[in-house]
Amino acid sequence: MTASGPVEPTADIRVLLVDDQDLFREGVRVIVDAQEGMGVVGTAGDGEEAVRMVAELEPDVVLMDIRMPVMDGVEATRRIFAGDAPARRTPVRVVVLTTFNLDDRAATAIRHGASGFLLKDTTPAQLRDAIRTVHAGNAVLAPTDLVTLLDSAVVTPDPPPAAFTGLTDREREVFDAVARGLSNAEIAARVFTSESTVKTHVGAILRKLALRDRVQIVVFAHEHGLV
Repeated sequence: MTASGPVEPTADIRVLLVDDQDLFREGVRVIVDAQEGMGVVGTAGDGEEAVRMVAELEPDVVLMDIRMPVMDGVEATRRIFAGDAPARRTPVRVVVLTTFNLDDRAATAIRHGASGFLLKDTTPAQLRDAIRTVHAGNAVLAPTDLVTLLDSAVVTPDPPPAAFTGLTDREREVFDAVARGLSNAEIAARVFTSESTVKTHVGAILRKLALRDRVQIVVFAHEHGLV
């Protein structure tokens, strides 16, 4: 049994580490616990343990290896975000850990709800920044890289759901800009409004389309052929 926990750190960001290599897990644990404002609440050695521990420990961020025995990180991510997953007090964010850049499995995990991916040779500073970034509801890879990654995993687009027709003209304009990887500042300049107004529009889009974050707007746009 490789899982460990529960632990109750005083950190603001609760992190769950999921990887089948003991040495890698312990190394990442040391890095995370050394950062201000975050701490490890548990570790798991496969996706099945990860799904159980997400329900038990309610971490804020899960660092999820892609290739593991028993259940891989893609399936574990899908189950964490499945419609029948237990209700949580706070949203969970998943960051996929992979050895390969533009990994098609990472693309699938992102479609299932992950907020992006990190290469396993990332630096401690990049890991720290990634955890904070996804905890704030953003992606951990550049929007243009996210678009490239999703484009590499070819899927046949489905027609957009009826909820999409409920977006206003301005919301559709902002939706298109987010889907193409523009930042709030870039969108504000493009549509001649303030960044705070853009944030309001993005919030309305997420609510109307029942999406979690900006990453899922990009995924939604690609799955429905809207970019």
